[in-house]
Amino acid sequence: MSKESKTNAMRMLERAKVSYTAHEYPHEEGQAVDGANVARLIGQDPARVFKTLVTQGADRNYYVFVVPVLAELDLKKAAKAAGVKSVAMIHVADINKVTGYIRGGCSPVGMKKQFVTVYDESCLAQPTIMVSGGRIGTQVECTPADLIRVTRGKTAPITQEHQA
Repeated sequence: MSKESKTNAMRMLERAKVSYTAHEYPHEEGQAVDGANVARLIGQDPARVFKTLVTQGADRNYYVFVVPVLAELDLKKAAKAAGVKSVAMIHVADINKVTGYIRGGCSPVGMKKQFVTVYDESCLAQPTIMVSGGRIGTQVECTPADLIRVTRGKTAPITQEHQA
């Protein structure tokens, strides 16, 4: 991969001596691709492809949650995991200002600041998971333990239970 095609997320993983595999998928320039389609485009089980969600807590701090692409974040469980009274999704317009990334290319690795990061505990059942590589069209795959270590994250049950 050329120097220019490396994202900040990839550089951070390399600096932390984390081995990862980059996956590229087709997309229209600047157009976010929903997680289910990302999983399909890279030929992966959606349970192994995770999306990065950014919230703001009642304490005005930002919190990052990483959940399977087909799951919904449970805001009550998320707030509990973050240790705050409540959290709310930030506006799409604020993603770049807060994280340095754009919608559809937001990685838990290499944000402008180190935010409290919580991964859904389901990631621990997977040998590797994929998260955004830091731009639309790129995913990085590595072990959950490595991602958690690099982002100084933790795991908790933070998705909604699906009723049959």
